[in-house]
Amino acid sequence: MKKLLTLILAAALSLTVVSCGSKDDKKITVAASTTPHAEILEQCKPLMEEKGYTLEIKIMDDYVTPNTATNDGDVDANYFQHQPYLDDFNKSNGTKLVSVAKVHYEPYAIYAGTVNSLADIMDGAIVAVPNDPSNEARALMLLEANGLIKLKEGSGLTATKNDIESNPKNLDIREMEAALLPTVLDEAAIAVINGNYAINAGLKVADALAVEDAKSEAAQTYANVLVVHEGNENLDKVKALVEVLNSDAIAEYITNTYAGAVVSMK
Repeated sequence: MKKLLTLILAAALSLTVVSCGSKDDKKITVAASTTPHAEILEQCKPLMEEKGYTLEIKIMDDYVTPNTATNDGDVDANYFQHQPYLDDFNKSNGTKLVSVAKVHYEPYAIYAGTVNSLADIMDGAIVAVPNDPSNEARALMLLEANGLIKLKEGSGLTATKNDIESNPKNLDIREMEAALLPTVLDEAAIAVINGNYAINAGLKVADALAVEDAKSEAAQTYANVLVVHEGNENLDKVKALVEVLNSDAIAEYITNTYAGAVVSMK
């Protein structure tokens, strides 16, 4: 009898553990960078509540921890990156992460430093660009679109400084950490800066010298995505968040709040 009671108790505890550990409960935890991702997610909270879910946001402003936390199951999802970065991260780290929605893109823009127009750029001028591979390629493509350089045919989304085929003004392309780009505008003629760092620095897309076209290959490729661990794509809470992030209400918030520095993919 005692043995039977022990077995029954063990089975009950086992069921409790399974129930508590269910991946498809009513709470979804998302790792996100502060701007604009966490701000957008804050607007999703009441909409998720209407669907019966609690949305918890964990701020993670580096580009590694959100992915490792999602892969390890510490959070349900993350929202901070674009697909090329995710693909490279999976390849380099053996993680199994997948995107479930394109939410927005942050247009790359050329911001004035020591010159006030692209026509004023002198021979040998310093041009600051991001130093990480995917973002550098995007910056170089924008410089090419504005006639400042020409890249080797086919280099496109994988372009580096070594792929610059023609540089008529002998521009001094300086690669640096993306977060530092706004701090060198008093030294560089121009800097190519991505949306979140521009926002944080108080820069406005409306004041930029040139902006990435919404229909460009780069803009479409580098949309910021909601990411989950492979196998969790069809969880009800994940599908609910995808629906909310792609709603008219969130698209309207993005348009009204970021003045073109963040653009909804809806």
